[in-house]
Amino acid sequence: MISFLRDLIVKDFWLKLFSLALAVLVWLIVSFAIKKEASPVAALTLTSTERTFANLPVLVMSAAQDVRNMRVRPAEVEVTVQGDVETVRRLQARDIRVLVDLTGIEGARRLTKRIEVSAPAGISHVRVAPEEVEVIIPPRN
Repeated sequence: MISFLRDLIVKDFWLKLFSLALAVLVWLIVSFAIKKEASPVAALTLTSTERTFANLPVLVMSAAQDVRNMRVRPAEVEVTVQGDVETVRRLQARDIRVLVDLTGIEGARRLTKRIEVSAPAGISHVRVAPEEVEVIIPPRN
């Protein structure tokens, strides 16, 4: 009985120790990812940063046959983007497009629309303030 317990611990000791160390490493990575709510691979390899651009103009996209002068309020928004440090550092305000799609609206009153943001590859938008704009539609003549 004692030789069985001794073999259970001593036999292949280094392999068992390596397996234990590997299990602890996997557990630490998973628990770190759960706490940060991010991918463990991304957390280990990339350092990302956020940057906020203020007073970006909102572009209005409407149908070609609609010649009314539609406007939005507010006309400028604040966009926060996230990406790897070097890409965000090189990013300029003109690289970010903020638009409102007004195609397909006819005679709506008191209309609000969500803002759409497009950014270069490797950059994702985190926040837009405000998220919606009020559409001001002049009456048809």
